[in-house]
Amino acid sequence: MTQLIAHVSPQSLTEVLQTAGYRVNQTDQNGIVQLLSASQGIGYAVRFGNPAGEQGRYVDFTFSCALRVQGELPAGLAELWNASRRFARLSVQGEFLVMEMDVVVAAGVSADYLRGNLELWDRLLQEFIVYLRDYSQNAAQLQAQVQPAETAEHEVAAQ
Repeated sequence: MTQLIAHVSPQSLTEVLQTAGYRVNQTDQNGIVQLLSASQGIGYAVRFGNPAGEQGRYVDFTFSCALRVQGELPAGLAELWNASRRFARLSVQGEFLVMEMDVVVAAGVSADYLRGNLELWDRLLQEFIVYLRDYSQNAAQLQAQVQPAETAEHEVAAQ
């Protein structure tokens, strides 16, 4: 019978990530432990959520990737992602665009479930980067189409 995992710790998740081939650094900021890793050159954090009965063990965690925004974000970018994707949510937090995905282990899950969520997160990170690139290219094309039309309107109004 498969041993179910009902809680995780920084060490147990570090092992899951390392077994999957990821490098992991554990950090401690003001007593809050998080794991730092990367996929496809994109850094992300693993933050622990609700504590389990034992000290240092948790019943859930969140994968989180924060990208600093240069310039202004197009309106609707996060909302379109959230309406068209499942599992990970996108939000704007100050000057950061943040993608997060929660993983719950409270009722007991298999090691395969944890690996599956890691694979899902990895795939979503890849989709996230493609989404941002495509969104910015489409926005630039739309802007290029709008500007000549606006110029023509101003020329007509000036006559």
